[in-house]
Amino acid sequence: MKCPACKETDLVMSSRQNIEIDYCPQCRGVWLDRGELDKLIERSTQEVTSGTMPASRPQRQPHPDSFHGGHHKPYRKKSFWHEIFD
Repeated sequence: MKCPACKETDLVMSSRQNIEIDYCPQCRGVWLDRGELDKLIERSTQEVTSGTMPASRPQRQPHPDSFHGGHHKPYRKKSFWHEIFD
């Protein structure tokens, strides 16, 4: 199938977690078949309601030799969307 935006480039189909995603390598547009958006929304809301929010942890003391005084970005679990669109 041709890209609806580019008109000449063929779409590439990728399947992630049983969801088929058609995308254009030229313009990077993404197209979904009927029902696929509903599946994405359903999984997204399941992730939010399943309690994937990180629990609060006790603060660690910075190492005295650390360059930035122990300040760093805490690890965050990648979301469901990152698994679909990498």
